[in-house]
Amino acid sequence: MDSVATRVASPVPVSELTRSPALPAESGLDMPRQSLRRWDGGARAPAIRPSGRHAPRRMAIIGATAAMTMAAAYEMYLVLSVSGLTVAEHAVLALFVVLFAWIAFSTASAVVGFFALLGGGVRTLGIDPSAPLPKVVSHTALLLPTYNEDAHRVMSRLQAIYESVEATGQGELFDFFVLSDTTDPDVWIAEEIAFFALRRRVGEARLFYRRRADNTERKAGNIGEWVGRFGGRYAQMIVLDADSLMTGATVVRLVAAMEAHPHVGLIQTFPVIVNGTTLFQRLQQFAGRVYGPLIAHGIAWWHGGDSNYWGHNAAIRTEAFAAFAGLPQLSGRRPIGGHILSHDFVEAALIRRGGYSVHLAPMLSGSYEETPPSLTDYAARDRRWCQGNLQHLGVLPAHGLHWMSRLHLLTGIGSYLTAPLWLLFLVVGILISLQAQFIRPEYFPQGFSLFPHWPAQDPVRAAWVFAGTMGLLVLPKLLGYIALLTRPDDRRGCGGALRAFLSILVETLVSGLIAPVMMVMQSTAVIGILAGRDSGWQVQRRDDGTLPIGALVRRYLGHTIVGILLAAAAWAVSVPLFLWMTPVIVGLVLAIPFVAITASPAGGRVVRWLGLLSTPEERSPPDILFRANALDAAGGKIEAPIERLLRDPDLLGVHRAMLRPRLSPRGEVDVALVVGLAKLDEFDTLDEALRGLKRKELAAVIGDRRGLDRLVRLATRTTDYPSPA
Repeated sequence: MDSVATRVASPVPVSELTRSPALPAESGLDMPRQSLRRWDGGARAPAIRPSGRHAPRRMAIIGATAAMTMAAAYEMYLVLSVSGLTVAEHAVLALFVVLFAWIAFSTASAVVGFFALLGGGVRTLGIDPSAPLPKVVSHTALLLPTYNEDAHRVMSRLQAIYESVEATGQGELFDFFVLSDTTDPDVWIAEEIAFFALRRRVGEARLFYRRRADNTERKAGNIGEWVGRFGGRYAQMIVLDADSLMTGATVVRLVAAMEAHPHVGLIQTFPVIVNGTTLFQRLQQFAGRVYGPLIAHGIAWWHGGDSNYWGHNAAIRTEAFAAFAGLPQLSGRRPIGGHILSHDFVEAALIRRGGYSVHLAPMLSGSYEETPPSLTDYAARDRRWCQGNLQHLGVLPAHGLHWMSRLHLLTGIGSYLTAPLWLLFLVVGILISLQAQFIRPEYFPQGFSLFPHWPAQDPVRAAWVFAGTMGLLVLPKLLGYIALLTRPDDRRGCGGALRAFLSILVETLVSGLIAPVMMVMQSTAVIGILAGRDSGWQVQRRDDGTLPIGALVRRYLGHTIVGILLAAAAWAVSVPLFLWMTPVIVGLVLAIPFVAITASPAGGRVVRWLGLLSTPEERSPPDILFRANALDAAGGKIEAPIERLLRDPDLLGVHRAMLRPRLSPRGEVDVALVVGLAKLDEFDTLDEALRGLKRKELAAVIGDRRGLDRLVRLATRTTDYPSPA
C-alpha cells in the first residue's frame, strides 16, 4: 500500500487530463432484449457441471418446510374446529398456513446454514480466502453506477477500491468506470470535478467517467448501455453500488474463479453492512452480521449453481450478460408494466436460462455495503423494490426458466405479499373474537339438530401453536448467537459473549416494534402499486435520517390510528387479547416518536457508548473501510460546482470533450433544451441564469455545446459569485 500512497501524493498536472480521455475506445457487445414468451435454447454456454448433492438438499429444505407447515396447520385446525369452522375461521386457517409456511421455509434454510457454518462453511467453486492470492490473466471492469449521490464520497470509495486492487500487484488488468445517471446539474458537475481530482491524485488513466443524459431503465439501463459501448473489452464486470466497497483480494479471487470455471455466469458475494451511525442502521448492521451468515451459508448450501443475484457486489461474465440478460419490457401500463425495476432477480434467471450457473460465495469476505439511515428512507427504497418484485408476476410464466429461478421470483413476490396477509390475519382474528363477544350466536341453526352449536376454540392448544410459531421466529437468532460464539474474532468484535447476547435482546425488541410499522407500510405499498401508483426513483440519503416533526406526523399518523383501532378492538374483546397484541399495538401507536429516535445519530451514539450492537468491522475497521472513511473525512462538499466549471479552462475543456449529442427518443424535441436555450437569451448575468432556469433545463444546457457557450459568455459578465477553492 505504501507504493500506492506515494503515487497518490504526486498529482498529475491538469494539462495531462485533457490529453487522457475520460472513456476508452468503444468496443461494445450486442445485448438483445430477451423474450419471455419464446425460448429455443439459444447458443448455450459451456455445459454446467451437474452436482448430485443439491437435489437431495433441496428436497430436504422443501420437505422440512412442508412437514412443519402440515403439523402446524393440523394443530391450528384443532384450535379452530372445536365446534366446526365458520367462514371467518376458514379464512384464518388458510392465512395461517400460508404465513407459517413462509416462516418455516426461512427457518429451515437458517438451520442448515447453522450446521454448514459449524462444518467450516460453504466453499463455493473452491474459493479459499486463506489461500495465496491467485494470478489472473483476463481484463475486468469495475462498474460504479451513481445517481445524484455525494460526489466526493463516491470518489473516496472508488479511490479506496482502486488502491486496494493496485496493492494486489495486478492492477493493470482492471479498469474502473463511474457510470452516472445523475440528473441534478450541480451534482453532475461536482462528479466531474471530483473525478478529475481523483485522476490527478492517483495519476491513472484506467479510471473512466460517463454520464447518461437519458436515464432510460434506470440502473439496468445504465449497465446495459455500458455493455453496448464497452463490454467487448472485458471478460467480466464487477458491479458495485454507490455505497459499495470491495477489497482488491476479493476482486482478484472473484476473477480467478470466473477464469477457472467457464460455465459460471455470475458470482454473488455476501456484503457486510458497515458505517452505521443511527440506531436504525446499527440494528440492521448488527442483525446482518450475526444472523446474515446463517442465511447466506444456508441458501448457498442448497441453491448451488442455481442461486440468485442481489444487484451489486457481484462478478458477472460480460459475454453471458450481454447474450442472455437483456431485460424485456413487460406488457401493460406502469407500475406493473414497462421496464423491470428489480432487475437483478430477472437477470440471474435469464443468465441461468442461457446455460450459465449462478453462485453465491458466502465465505468470501471483503465485500461491504451501507444501509439507509432511517425507517423512512428504508421504506422509500423498499417501495421501489416492492413494485419491482410485484412485476415479477409477469416474469414467472416465462419459457425456459429453471424451477429454482421461478422459486427465487416467488420468494421475492412473497416477501411483500406476506405483509398484507399478516395484517389481514390480525384483522380477521379480531373480528372473530368481536363476533363471539358481541353477536348472539345461533345455538340452534335452522333444521333438525339434537345438540346446540357452541362457538368455541381450544385456548390451551392455541397457546402452544403461538409458542411454536414464535419459537421458529426466534430460533435463527439463537442459532446465530451460538454460531457467533464459535468464531472468536467475531465474538470479540461484537463486544464479547455477554454484550452480544444483550445486543440480540435489544435487536429483537426494537425489531419487534419496527415489524408492525413495516407491515402497514408494505401493505399500503402493495395496495398502492396494484392501484396504479408508481414508486418513482428517489435519491438515497446515507447518514442522517432525521425529519421535521411535521413530516413525521404526516407520514406516520395513519400508523398511529391503525394502532389505536387495533388496541380498542382487542380491549373490547378481553384484556388477555390486548396483552397478546401489545407488541403490534405499541409499535404502531408510538410509530412517530419511535421512528424519530431510531433515525437519530444520537440514538446510535448511546448504544455504541453502552457497547451494544457492535460489529467487528466497527471495532477494528478493515483497511479499505478505514481508507475510504479517511478520504471522505479529508474532503468536503464541492461548493458552486457550475461556477467553477465555467471559470476553469481545464475543467471546461474536459467537460466539453465528454459531451455527446443529445438524442431524443423517436425524434422527439428536447423540450428542456429548447426552453433553456431560449431563456438564456433573456438573462444578463450568470446568477440570473442559475436562478431562472429549472433544474432540468440547466442540466440540458450544460450538456449542450451551444448552451455551454452562452453560459460561459454570461460568466464573463458576472463578478459577484464565489471563486473556486
